Amino acid sequence: MEAVGAIRVTELHELDEFHYHDFESTLLYKERMNIIHDKHIQDRIFKPGDVVLLYNSRLKLFSGKLKSRWSGPFRVVQVLSSGAVEIESEDGTNMFRVNGQRLKHYIGMEEENFVSMIHLKEPQLLSEP
Repeated sequence: MEAVGAIRVTELHELDEFHYHDFESTLLYKERMNIIHDKHIQDRIFKPGDVVLLYNSRLKLFSGKLKSRWSGPFRVVQVLSSGAVEIESEDGTNMFRVNGQRLKHYIGMEEENFVSMIHLKEPQLLSEP
């Protein structure tokens, strides 16, 4: 009977060791996945005067293929230490606070009106002989 008890204790110790190694490998896997995930996160630092787009998470209810989930552009008025950003619409009518993670920098085309003038000359007719 003592031999059977000793074998059972040995098996339990082996099982505990297996669980310990499994737990360690899980921790290593989670650390690796966190490093890979964090590598792709970009820091978004906003300053007053920046032009940004706002992510509209409520668009899921009225989904459409060609509808953009980003609305704007908006202008940053103030950046708070909590991560909130105070923005206003381009015309300055609406001002509200949003989470800074819902914003991204707007890199749009500046509208510059260039007028190019082409001076045309009268065509010269060939004199007929």
